[in-house]
Amino acid sequence: MTITQEQSVWFQGMFAAMVANVEQVLLGKKHVVELAFTAMVSEGHLLLEDFPGTGKTSLARAMSQTVQGTSSRIQFTPDLLPGDVTGITVYDQKKGEFEFHSGPIFANVVLADEINRASPKTQSALLEAMEEGKVTVDGVTRSTGAPFLVIATQNPIEQAGTYRLPEAQLDRFMMKTSLGYPDLASTIRILEGTATTQHDLAPVITPEALVGMSDISRGVFVNPLVFDYIGRIVEATRDAKQVRMGASVRGARSLTKAAKTWAAAHGRVFVTPDDVKNLADQILSHRIVLDPEAEFDGVTASAVIGQILLDIVPPTRSDLG
Repeated sequence: MTITQEQSVWFQGMFAAMVANVEQVLLGKKHVVELAFTAMVSEGHLLLEDFPGTGKTSLARAMSQTVQGTSSRIQFTPDLLPGDVTGITVYDQKKGEFEFHSGPIFANVVLADEINRASPKTQSALLEAMEEGKVTVDGVTRSTGAPFLVIATQNPIEQAGTYRLPEAQLDRFMMKTSLGYPDLASTIRILEGTATTQHDLAPVITPEALVGMSDISRGVFVNPLVFDYIGRIVEATRDAKQVRMGASVRGARSLTKAAKTWAAAHGRVFVTPDDVKNLADQILSHRIVLDPEAEFDGVTASAVIGQILLDIVPPTRSDLG
């Protein structure tokens, strides 16, 4: 069922309010904050590949405070065990029964810091939660709650002692982006102490209302020609000469869901080809595996996506009616 214009207006205003609230902490990073909330409302997850000290932890905490939710931080290290993420069952001698002690995965916003430093076995502990919003421990399945967003980080420079994320886990992330360093004006404000601290943020929306935003985004109209456009882009990633493995069907679905949220956030009840273009790189580039020769030549996944967007002609406004 297509959403109404009134729902779209409410969605746009609420989305803008959430972004503005977090912007008080992350100065000059409006676009990244918009991407993060797009992933959250679209029931996806975010991978940040960035240098230390760029505000990744602040982003997670500010988002959880904005939606009046809970947040947790998991520092991934080589000795981290799956039970340290999901929780464990402990025998209570007084009660004479086993009792579940929940892990940090049970939060609205989970920061998985330096995720590639943990072993593949521990990394895989996130797979079920990220895909289904559930965690199974000792045969018992428990919901992580809603909304549920995993923000994982990894350092692109220091690779010693790390485990590369497998393609199956990379595919679980709806988006991959980076915060980057703040501009000069924002840096000066931070040094002057005029920027808002994360403890000053007031909640803007309840978790229940944010779940309602997810329901609204699913009702955004997508023209069959836009579906065809998304399909052609994803198919082109598989046919590109420099690519060994292209984007998955999950990637196409993620692009569609995020484009719906992006359209609603900009006050529209329908998706345009520009919505798809604006999100294609962040959603598809980390799902592409390049040929070794292409990597050696300096080709990047983002460059491949950019060329595909130039080659594929999007439907025009007259085509969409």
